[in-house]
Amino acid sequence: MAEDPRDWEVETQAVRGGLARTPYGEISEALFLNQSFAYESAQAADDRFAGTSPGFIYQRFGNPTTQMFEDRLALLEGAEQCKSTASGMAAIQLSLMGLLRAGDHLVAGRALFGSCRWIISEWLPRFGVETTYVDATDIDAWTNAVRPNTKVFLVESPANPLLEVTAIGAVAQIAHAAGAKLIVDNVFATPIFQKPLVLGADIVVYSATKHIDGQGRVLGGAILGPDELMTSAYKDMHRHTGPALSPFNAWVLLKGLETLELRVRRQTENCGKVANAIAAHSKVKRTIYPGRPDHPQAAIIANQMTGGGNVVAFDLGDRAAAWKFLDSLQIVDISNNLGDAKSMATHPSTTTHRSMPEAERVAIGLTEGWVRMSVGLEGPNDLVRDVSRALDAT
Repeated sequence: MAEDPRDWEVETQAVRGGLARTPYGEISEALFLNQSFAYESAQAADDRFAGTSPGFIYQRFGNPTTQMFEDRLALLEGAEQCKSTASGMAAIQLSLMGLLRAGDHLVAGRALFGSCRWIISEWLPRFGVETTYVDATDIDAWTNAVRPNTKVFLVESPANPLLEVTAIGAVAQIAHAAGAKLIVDNVFATPIFQKPLVLGADIVVYSATKHIDGQGRVLGGAILGPDELMTSAYKDMHRHTGPALSPFNAWVLLKGLETLELRVRRQTENCGKVANAIAAHSKVKRTIYPGRPDHPQAAIIANQMTGGGNVVAFDLGDRAAAWKFLDSLQIVDISNNLGDAKSMATHPSTTTHRSMPEAERVAIGLTEGWVRMSVGLEGPNDLVRDVSRALDAT
């Protein structure tokens, strides 16, 4: 009897999940650079388009390499189905547009990545969708925001950039009681440290550009959830609006999944050491890291996450001090990406959240002294030395 991959350990799933070998028996997954596929007969083409015969039709609809990536990530996430996209933002937009119609209402955590805020504040209103932003850590705020036409809840947890954590299970209960669906952006926690679907979420989204690639090479995104919802909400939109992931990028991301668990755990170990050094420094006004007991939502983290992740945020008081810190780094790069093998730090107010109005940044606590740092795979002693030296210089 063949083993069920769902029973495998996560390490085995990450290496062998979704594997589909050709008759050549290749060890590394095959890369199919195909736009289209041939049929044995006109009847075979008709059957495949009708959905009565399995097989691939067109790269925008699916591809063997892309399918392997989707199957492997779905296995890691514990989802029935995954649809990959060309970028993380394509995944966010598709996840929302597939569930919302003109006249619908969205409730979203107010701490979101800047491009997510743009989609919600600038794009969705063009199609008649209204949004209420709430403090995602305030459970009563979610309840009070519900309207008769509320269809979707959206939350990042941990959130970008100040790493606030939402009680996903509690918010899911409120959403379902209102007849709404809960979308969770799980990019900071990764499927290694948090399982939103198990906690009650309906849809999980990722920017695969971050930890899943993890080496600064390609863009990619993913939407995951149960078969029925994924098919009804996203199948046609995914096919006809064109957010498809390229086979080459899918292959790179597929190989990234093989080492995801190893990388994320080592990055988290490093980040814990760096976060402690930052928190102990006299120049730092406040440090937020989900792996520390002084995180504002430490009790929630203990209940729904199994690791703190590799991102830490800290407040140096003002822009001048934050910029001085960044300019004094010798190992860590100044970059707005995260989840990479290389450590990088950014000033969110002038980069990732620049498009957010100042009043809204202040509302989520993002003043100009904050720095967000993604810790990589370098030696932890080197990172602590580099960060401490830069803090001394502020």
